[in-house]
Formats: sequence, structure tokens, C-alpha cells
Amino acid sequence: MRGPHNILRLIRTGATFERTGAMNIVLDAFEAGPLLRITFRALVWPFRWLGYKGDPTMPPAPRALTALGPAYIKFGQVLSTRPDVVGEELAVQLRVLQDKLPPFSMREAKETIQRELGAPFDQLFSTFSEPVAAASLAQVHKAHLADTGEAVAVKILRPGIERAFQRDIDAFYFAARAIEVLSPASRRLRPMDVITHFEGVVRGELDLRLESSAAGEFAANTEGDAGFQVPMVRWHLSSRRVMTLGWAEGTNIGINDALDAAGHDRRALATRVLQLFLNHALRDGFFHGDMHQGNLKVAANGDIIAYDFGIMGRIDEYTRRVYAEILFGFIRKDYQRVAEVHFEAGYVPANQDVDEFARALRAVGEPIFGMDASRISMARLLSYLFEVTERFGMETRTELILLQRTMVVVEGVARSLDPHMNIWQVAKPVVEDYIKQSIGPQALMRDLAKTTRILSRFGPQLPRLAEQALIRLNNPPPPPKPQRRKARIAWMALGAVLATSAITLGNLL
Repeated sequence: MRGPHNILRLIRTGATFERTGAMNIVLDAFEAGPLLRITFRALVWPFRWLGYKGDPTMPPAPRALTALGPAYIKFGQVLSTRPDVVGEELAVQLRVLQDKLPPFSMREAKETIQRELGAPFDQLFSTFSEPVAAASLAQVHKAHLADTGEAVAVKILRPGIERAFQRDIDAFYFAARAIEVLSPASRRLRPMDVITHFEGVVRGELDLRLESSAAGEFAANTEGDAGFQVPMVRWHLSSRRVMTLGWAEGTNIGINDALDAAGHDRRALATRVLQLFLNHALRDGFFHGDMHQGNLKVAANGDIIAYDFGIMGRIDEYTRRVYAEILFGFIRKDYQRVAEVHFEAGYVPANQDVDEFARALRAVGEPIFGMDASRISMARLLSYLFEVTERFGMETRTELILLQRTMVVVEGVARSLDPHMNIWQVAKPVVEDYIKQSIGPQALMRDLAKTTRILSRFGPQLPRLAEQALIRLNNPPPPPKPQRRKARIAWMALGAVLATSAITLGNLL
């Protein structure tokens, strides 16, 4: 329940932020005004001793969130994808949050499996390891199937996490409302919308059937991608609180020494990981939204294996075409066309000057293209691009924010494998191929065929629709009666009912 009782929980939260040194960082990120700062200080300072100490080796913001527990850690992870809300500096800090929490007991894990899958534990698995990873919402075990001996990964939600999440989300909503009331300037950052977005993301992760579905769709989309694997979902061993996937055996893609020792070509891996991401985003419109080193392995045969599908991004076909044209325009240094695409898509208001916008884009692109190949960064370009479009009145688009954040992460993975890779040369063939497939004559014919199919569905209904339109044309509806008259009649009726009730009650007494 969202109410004043949440004040006590927020005081404990504020005390932890104050004790860990994260309070000023958070207030600065949200551009809090003097009234909000004074209010927070007055509420929190006397209770500073109630705050958790946290891990002093971590940066202040992750230190506070880790100390406060799973829901706060997940909140920090989600905010790390929204530099438009918290600022780039705080977003970078939040990206260091690690999914390394104390695991829950093996007894609870086995009880959850038996309850969810409806079968004795020993009939399902012949072996079941201690947790190999303990995250904010769930933990993972390695197991072997009792019937086939196949190695699998079993992901299990933390006991009581739904109740704990609901308790914390109520406090988050209460805090967001207080921030909007005490600091009107913060409303442009939409604190309530941020919490609503966070609630939607986590509620999806609290039902592992949805993550299983995402993994299955991603596997189907990428089945033909050379050098890429997605563990298959074992649906008969998955439920709302349990998910079972094939075990991903390989070397962590972030450990260069181990990759070298295994004989893998890191330059080839760097190229492949970037091109795979662009293919998934542009070709499929469905991409892994958390492709950091911890979620990628390299198999013995050199294939890249992706896992953990809690955060996935989806882009509609029109947005993909716009995004590809923007990238292609930058690759060709055609800044005028990049500007026109922004206006055609409605990203920049029509009252802005397209030529002036093109000049601003040139100021973004030219310095980057003048860099050494090892310093050229598509992620930096996207960051600068969003800064420019914001100045020209472009509204924030959540799907592009996730795309930008994932591009930053993927580029970081590629750079860690090959510091001298030329991002543009690697991206160019993927973008060019998508442009040919989606914007050329063949794409036009496909679009016309698709439009014809959609219109044909309404063919049988056309006579009825035409008849209804003619009837409405020949018999226009009567003008609506004034609202005041309706309101007066409603009040008179209510008064009559009350008067009748009063007379009846008087007679009874």
C-alpha cells in the first residue's frame, strides 16, 4: 500500500545513501532544487546511524543500492540503461553493479523445483550443484537431467522476492510522488514514469515463463547465424519460478588470457560480436539488451554463446529503417540526408531548420571520423547525436535509449577483444546489406504486397462500411445538449432522491 507508512522505509533508505556518500550524487543527478535538498537533509541526518554501511570498496551509489537489497540493486541496473534520466556519470557508476549476492539455501531451491514442476526432485535431476551465480532476483545451478544425463542450467527465483519487490516498489512510488511535489523542476525527468518503467521491467523478470519465451524467440531468430549459439529452453522443466536451459560450456569472453590459451582469434570474435548485435537489432528487431562479458561465452569451436535473457530490446520495422538510414548517412558522411531522415520520421519538430540541423550533425560526425581507427566510437557518436537532437526538440525515445546503451556495452566488449578495430568498417557491410534489403525496390514490392494483403482482409466488409458511411452522411446525429443542462438535471434528480429518503426516514422514526 502506497501511504505514509513508507516514510520509515524511505528514511532507512536515505540514511543508507547519506552514510555511504551517495546522497549528493543522486540529488545532483536528478537536479534537485534547494527545497528538496533541505527536506532530505532534515529528514535523513538525525537517522544517519540507521543506514547500512555497505561495501566501502564500491563506488557510493552501487555501495548504497547493494546494501539495501535485491530490489534496489535491480533498480540501479535498470537506471544504468537510462543516462537520459540520471546523467552519464551516475549511469556509469551504476553499471558496475554485480549480480553477486548471498545465495538462498539448497533446501529452498529443491522445494521450489518440486512445487513448480510437480515431480519428485530425484526423478528430474541426477546431479544438482551449489549455486554458480546468485543475482538480485534469482540464482542459477548446474544440473544433469535424470533421464538423459544432459547438462542444464536451472534458474530459480528467490523465495519471497515478489512480496519484497512489491514492498519496495510502493516505497519507490511514494518517493517519486514526494520528489515531484517538493521539486517541480524534477518533473521534466518524469520520476513517476521512471518507476512505472522499472516496475514493468522487473514484473516481466519475475515470471520466468516470459524470459523462457524471449529465449525461445531469440533462438529461433538466430538459428542460421554462423558462429552464434543460444541455449535451448527445456519447456517441460520450466515454469513461472523455474527456467531450465541447455548448459553453456565455454570461456568467458572477457578473459583474454583464457581465450588466447584456448587458441581463439580475438579479432574475429570482436568483429563477430558487433556484427551479430547489429544484425539482431536491424534484421530481427529483437536484440539482447544486456550483452556484457558476464552474459557471453566462447565455445570450444569458437562460437559465441549468449545467455540471460531478462532484458531484451524490441524495435519496430519503421524505426529500424530510420536507425539504419541514420547510421548509413553517417558512414557516407551525408549529413544532409541524416538530417532529413530525422525530420521525415518526426523525431525533430517540423518548425526547426533542417539545414541548421545538418550543420550541427556535421559538427558531431567530423571530429569522430578524424580520429584514429582505434578511437572511432559508434557509441560516442550516438551519445553526441542524442545531445544534438535534444537541443532541437527531439523527445526521448525509450527504445532508442536501450539500443544506445546496448551499443555502448557491445562496443566495449569488442574493444576489449581488439583495441584497434575500426568500428565503422565492421558495421558498414551489415548496415549496407540491411539498407538494400529494406529500402530498395524489392523492399518496396514487399511493402506493397503486405499493404494489399491487409486491405484485402477488409474486402468483405467494404459494402457494409460504405452503407454505414452513407447513412451517417444522410442522417447526421442531433447536436449534443448543453452539459450544464445535463448537470442541472442530475443535481435535481439527486436532490429529489435525498428529499424522498429524508421523508421516508422521518416517517419511520
